[in-house]
Amino acid sequence: MRVKKTALIVCNNAKEYWVTQKQFWSMVREGVVVQTGDQPLTGRFRGRDDQLLIMISHTILNKATPHHTAEVLQTLRARKNR
Repeated sequence: MRVKKTALIVCNNAKEYWVTQKQFWSMVREGVVVQTGDQPLTGRFRGRDDQLLIMISHTILNKATPHHTAEVLQTLRARKNR
């Protein structure tokens, strides 16, 4: 089953990334993203430019939130084991 990416995140350098709503709300709870709109679900990255960002399988991760990174890696490992 393919997951629909219906939430848009705008970064400080004006790049835009689409993520799932579950990923979006997880980032909002962790304080990485601030919601700016509803249709489509839109948010702006809160971090500073000097924070280290990584991207794993088209998912933006902030190295300052290790819980979020661990969760994404765990999901990817589960997909590979199928």
